[in-house]
Amino acid sequence: MTFYPWQTEIWQQLIPARQNLPHALLLQGRKGVGKLDFARALAQGLLCEAPQPSGTGCGQCLACNWLAQGNHPDFRSIEPEALADNGDEGESKGKKASRQILIEQIRELAGLVNLSTHRNGMRVVLIHPAEAMNASAANALLKTLEEPPPHTLIILISHHAQSLLPTVRSRCRKLDFAVPPLEQSMNWLREQGVADPMPLLAQAGHAPLAALALAGDDSQEARRGFLNQLARPQTLDPISLAEKSEKMDQARMVRWLQQWMYDLVGWRLGGEIRYQPDFAAEIHALAPRVRLSQALEYQKELLTAQKNVHHPLNAQLLLEQLLLSYMQSMD
Repeated sequence: MTFYPWQTEIWQQLIPARQNLPHALLLQGRKGVGKLDFARALAQGLLCEAPQPSGTGCGQCLACNWLAQGNHPDFRSIEPEALADNGDEGESKGKKASRQILIEQIRELAGLVNLSTHRNGMRVVLIHPAEAMNASAANALLKTLEEPPPHTLIILISHHAQSLLPTVRSRCRKLDFAVPPLEQSMNWLREQGVADPMPLLAQAGHAPLAALALAGDDSQEARRGFLNQLARPQTLDPISLAEKSEKMDQARMVRWLQQWMYDLVGWRLGGEIRYQPDFAAEIHALAPRVRLSQALEYQKELLTAQKNVHHPLNAQLLLEQLLLSYMQSMD
């Protein structure tokens, strides 16, 4: 386990103070910049019995082996059941797994931290994403943060720190994980075998790990086909396209529409393309046709659709309506 090149400064600030770490850290920043991997590397460094001069774990000692196998007695990772079981669509015992961190999980943590640590060393608890805690779980954690146990570090990882209770945030030392410089991200992605990283970084909001995930995602061909049809509203058939796209990930398609409209309006108002540099020519040609008032209303409609995307709606009918609204935003 190690941290990424763009995290070196944060690591070097944190590790020398390892003997005086706070009881809780809040790692906050955009999803896809490596906060979880940083937290795991930090946990390994703190639990390792023979840490390297850099503060990273040795990878060879008993503690590192336990951690690698997922059974270190002084490490606990708390996450939503859906994430732990089988990704975002995980199932558990025949029922849809929870996307929340529940109060029972935090109560189990309270019991753990009252026990002595193994070999009298450190204990590390990782909670991610912290904003997945429901209100009861967050309040239960607050009690632990108010009376922190000795030799224990609680690491919260958040992609939307503003969603956390202010009282929880105030009891943590905050570490901000910014998006890396573009050139550094592009070089790193090329080292991972990504030949053309710029379009992927643009789609991922310049978050390098999110871009790398897109590089290995078979949705890129579908994205290009979808955007090619959006680029030609005069021939776009909303019913046919919605029918063809019915089985695709609904949240992803709404996000494509949001990013497409953002770039059309952005180019129309300020000559800026943020998300689709690989469709620059099409956006240049289409942007003058955008009706700005309707486009702004359409963006609100897309935002509502994104908020409700996990509800059991008819995906085809929803996409048909969004595509019809898209066409109405054009001259």
